[in-house]
Amino acid sequence: MMKTSDFYYELPKELIAQTPIAQRDHSRLMVLDRHTGAISHEHFYDIKKHLNPGDCLVINDTRVLPARLYGVKQGGGANVEVLLLKNVGGDDWECIVYPGRRLKTGAVVSFGDGQLTGEIVEVRPDGNRVVRFTYEGIFLELLEKIGTMPLPPYITERLEDGERYQTVYSRENGSAAAPTAGLHFTKELLREIEDMGVDIVHVTLHVGLGTFRPVKEENITDHVMHVERYHVTEDAAARINAAKARGGRVIAVGTTSCRTLETIGDENGVVHAGEGDTGIFIYPGYRFKVLDGLITNFHLPESTLIMLVSAFSTREIILKAYEEAVRERYRFFSFGDAMFLY
Repeated sequence: MMKTSDFYYELPKELIAQTPIAQRDHSRLMVLDRHTGAISHEHFYDIKKHLNPGDCLVINDTRVLPARLYGVKQGGGANVEVLLLKNVGGDDWECIVYPGRRLKTGAVVSFGDGQLTGEIVEVRPDGNRVVRFTYEGIFLELLEKIGTMPLPPYITERLEDGERYQTVYSRENGSAAAPTAGLHFTKELLREIEDMGVDIVHVTLHVGLGTFRPVKEENITDHVMHVERYHVTEDAAARINAAKARGGRVIAVGTTSCRTLETIGDENGVVHAGEGDTGIFIYPGYRFKVLDGLITNFHLPESTLIMLVSAFSTREIILKAYEEAVRERYRFFSFGDAMFLY
């Protein structure tokens, strides 16, 4: 039995990056041979040295919604916080609300001095609410105006520039969290990589807050994975398959791109266009069908993400690499440094 505690490591609190680095591609890069465990310490702009003409770099173009709303309960005046998770049809959104005891079915909340109101229409078994919003104009434009970025719980400092929690290629609104491995890329770096003959392919997976949910079960196989929405076009699938056919490597930028690829790949490593929900849980023992390389950040102890990275290498190699990252004072988590596994 593989236990959750098998994926624990000691992390000094001061290594959790609270703010983005001044220049995106100047973060550090640990380059790891996933088979031997050999490590080199570089900078992210050095990623070009590790890519070859004919490779395919797969990026997740989801965009984070400014989905945290602060409002006032009508009729009581209590301050409340609402975090949008996903659209469940029309103007209805599944949300996390706080404090929950004040927001029962029928409660109405006013946001942005009445520019937006929300009524609780359903309380779900897990405590989440379905909120029906009423407004004038365009919902996403209102969110941009009165919402704030839903930063992960381990980031306690205020983010001065919301765009630093977006990738430079974000375009499809819908995430509750950023696909953080992509935060290291600049437009210039992507252009240089393309000029080398590397094909850069967009897929979309809207990241849910479940990505931060701790694994509470002792046996990891008892963990129920959160579900996220993906979309892959015919063109994207054809280009990924063409890279495979010509002997190029398919390299995922982030665990979200990885999970998308492994969801749409068949047993022969061929990917198929489509959209749907994926709850794929990748942990050691999983046989990868599509992935040849992975660019990723450093993940929380005992998380499904460190389990995924361990599956692409081995648990022993990954934990040893993380120990070295701690020794070398790498920056961890969303605004932290990166790792390239090949």
